[in-house]
Amino acid sequence: MCLGIPGQVVELVPGYEGQLALVDVEGAARRVNVGMLDEPPEPGAWVLIHMGFAVELIDRDKARTALDGLELIGRGRAADQRSRRRYEVTGVVQGVGFRPFVYATATALALSGRVTNTATGVTVEVEGLPDALDTFGRLLRTDPPPLAVVEDVKESTMDLEGGTSFTIEDSGPTGRSRTLASPDVATCEDCRAELRDPADRRHRHPFITCVNCGPRLTIITALPYDRDTTTMAGFPMCDACRGEYEDPTDRRFHAQPIACPDCGPRLELVTGGPGRHSWPPVHGETALRTARELLAQGRIVAVKGLGGYHLACDARDERAVAELRRRKRRGGKPFAVMVADLATARRIAVLTDDEERLLAGPQRPIVLAPKREPLADGVAPGNPDLGVMLPYTPLHELLFGLDGDPPISDALVLTSGNVSGEPIATDDADALERLSGIADAWLRHDRPIHVPCDDSVTRTVGGAALPVRRSRGYAPLPVALPVEVPPTLAAGGDLKNTCAVAEGRYAWLSPHVGDMDDLRTVDALTAVAGQLQDLTGVRPERLVADAHPGYRSTRWALDHADGRPVHRAQHHHAHIASVMGEHGVGAGEQVIGIAFDGTGYGADGAVWGGEVLLCDYKAAERFAHLGYVPLAGGDASVLRPYRMALAHLRNAGIEWADDIPAVAACPQAERDVLAHQLDTAFGSVPTSSMGRLFDAVASLVGAKHVVDYEAEAAIALEGLARDRSPRRAYPMMIVDGGPLVADPAELVRAVVADLRAGVPAAEIAAVFHATVAALIADLADRARDRTGLKTVALGGGVFQNAVLLDAAERQLADRGFTVLRPRLLPPNDGGIALGQLLISAAS
Repeated sequence: MCLGIPGQVVELVPGYEGQLALVDVEGAARRVNVGMLDEPPEPGAWVLIHMGFAVELIDRDKARTALDGLELIGRGRAADQRSRRRYEVTGVVQGVGFRPFVYATATALALSGRVTNTATGVTVEVEGLPDALDTFGRLLRTDPPPLAVVEDVKESTMDLEGGTSFTIEDSGPTGRSRTLASPDVATCEDCRAELRDPADRRHRHPFITCVNCGPRLTIITALPYDRDTTTMAGFPMCDACRGEYEDPTDRRFHAQPIACPDCGPRLELVTGGPGRHSWPPVHGETALRTARELLAQGRIVAVKGLGGYHLACDARDERAVAELRRRKRRGGKPFAVMVADLATARRIAVLTDDEERLLAGPQRPIVLAPKREPLADGVAPGNPDLGVMLPYTPLHELLFGLDGDPPISDALVLTSGNVSGEPIATDDADALERLSGIADAWLRHDRPIHVPCDDSVTRTVGGAALPVRRSRGYAPLPVALPVEVPPTLAAGGDLKNTCAVAEGRYAWLSPHVGDMDDLRTVDALTAVAGQLQDLTGVRPERLVADAHPGYRSTRWALDHADGRPVHRAQHHHAHIASVMGEHGVGAGEQVIGIAFDGTGYGADGAVWGGEVLLCDYKAAERFAHLGYVPLAGGDASVLRPYRMALAHLRNAGIEWADDIPAVAACPQAERDVLAHQLDTAFGSVPTSSMGRLFDAVASLVGAKHVVDYEAEAAIALEGLARDRSPRRAYPMMIVDGGPLVADPAELVRAVVADLRAGVPAAEIAAVFHATVAALIADLADRARDRTGLKTVALGGGVFQNAVLLDAAERQLADRGFTVLRPRLLPPNDGGIALGQLLISAAS
């Protein structure tokens, strides 16, 4: 891209479809970008201008005709026709190239003035002729940079100041922040091209970035977003980088993470760890080359990324993957895989066009898709899907190798740098200690990570994205709220914890924190909540947490209340309120909420999870639920689905016979203890959980009897049900009462009858999914008959199941319902903080 031609300037003239500019060798008119033309214009030529870019050479006669009757800017216009306007822009407008965009737009329109980052966004003052000011205001709202999110533009008039130049000024006075910089963004194509270009001074630079890509959230220490308020403050720019940073024509103009091999962060590779023998550290290209060699040899390397460390190994090396799983104590939980390019992704996974767009987009999430070509067995054992992602940093690109580099694997396991259950490691010394029993080497750099941010995970259902974990690339983009919310902090849940703050009509959700069963995660929640408040300027006057008295997140909220009120939100009400909120359901509006998940504290003290609620933000009435069965031993029955299967068999009046796979999987001694618990209710609590019913059926058909992680059995059952279209459903009795009760006993009897009749497990799984979808539609029908409500909101972790979600959506739509499903936030507990905020505001 070039701006103008040496020795040439252009004179701006308003035109019918844009603007016309006369290329002249004399005069002092503003320059415009001619980089989109096939060849440079000659002096005296006319060009068509669009948004400051010369896009087409214009025939002189055509140009003269177009100019007939038009008044030239700056010619024959009195000075008193000029005016000055102020624009206050809020939203995601820092760290996304917004000030350079303003500069280019203003100068292309021959406007003078200034643009400044402020604590609330960006402020622009421009002076010029009214037509040009009108155009500027319109472009400010409609054509911002790709990464920007303009939420509001306030316009006002000012007194004239004069002047002929437009400048970008340093940030204005700091104050109460109410804006966010962009999330971290994957390396753009321009930077990728420079990374591969031997003639470019940033060739093979692991930290190449520009205003359109690179780290944002993870390096910000305060707002407004400037170099001094990021972790790049410790890297003084060299003269060459400073020149680019200060050049309005350069795409690194005010790109805060700008660096090069002479002045930026540098790579270092260390080995050993505390108490272990290590070789002297190596740096730069030697560090990168050594890391690649170690990966090729089947070693495990901890790699420092944007928001934390990853643990990497060759995804095609059975021994390396098995060793990583053993050292990390991963159990059977699948690993994510980073592949070299989209072609490799297509070979190892079955991808739709929507999934390919997600993979290659600027957020670069992990995308869950069906397996195709096998990798090492230990990558995703027993799972029908593979979590795939593409490189999103220059260092990732370099790990896979550029032209001329020795080849290594085209697929690397890239899993969070932690021991299972702990938060991701971000600090170098901490990573060296915590990962010392896992990694053989650490490939790191000296740019600090201020805000931890794990990878996002998503899948597609019905052609639309369904977030599973919302973190890097998305957090903490604001979510618009349908109602006013006082300054509030939501603690979230205990699994997949994400906290949130809100004030007015916006909420900000944190990156993924993790499961709250580890003290380090509780400490991480404290840090993340503080960082979120600092970045948004929200000073919470109240807190809100889950109603479960035993949740660690609830205890955390009480411990951090500092005299402020703490509201309690019922778990399943929060699931539905979250979906309502992201879809803009207004105050006082009711929906039929289907909240299906694994667990949640119910109003009667039972473990809920199969709920139909009549909801607004203020209250949730329990209209129907899955029938109670005993949850014996708490977590013992969650980790051993055969126990839930035996509980459902007992509830259905079926003898525990060894021809049923779930019964055969339960040792006789445990059967005896379990029978006593179920008979006496000792150590048992009633549960209406749909998640536990999925576990039970998975064990009944022999899909999974023991699990290592949440929903593992349900995932196996979903895998069996895929690509089948059952034409029947199992019977399910709905019993009238206060709330209706969907008794699962008849369904369980039908499943066992099919098993004994030799019906394949895959068909039973498909019929079971069809049964649950039909149950959802039937209960929604009954709720509509009673209330007249026609909108159904689907929430809870069970709706991560693509087979069920797709079937339920179709059945509800066929019956004339408006269906609201999660799109911005996960259906699991990673999304409930938004619902907590809205419930608290309505209380």
